[in-house]
Amino acid sequence: MDRKIILLALCVMLILVGCAKDINDVKTQENIGKKVTVSGTVEQTVKLGKLSGYIIKDETGSIGVSSQSLPAEGSKITVKGVLMKDTLLGYYIISD
Repeated sequence: MDRKIILLALCVMLILVGCAKDINDVKTQENIGKKVTVSGTVEQTVKLGKLSGYIIKDETGSIGVSSQSLPAEGSKITVKGVLMKDTLLGYYIISD
């Protein structure tokens, strides 16, 4: 019985860790360099030579995503990647 409770608790924790968070919740100093997951609507896409990315927005804010593949503007997506911060760009995600 105890093993089942422990297994259930571990499964719940894994599910919660993998869930997307609000964009403004992930934009913290503590998350820089860590994997994050956010969901939202693609606002803008940009392709300049080898550089490409897009802006994703939810009800709490927006964040840039560096990615080789560009989703359609207006589509709702979930992004997983590493959170970075730059002096000019601010917070952004390097997509997996």
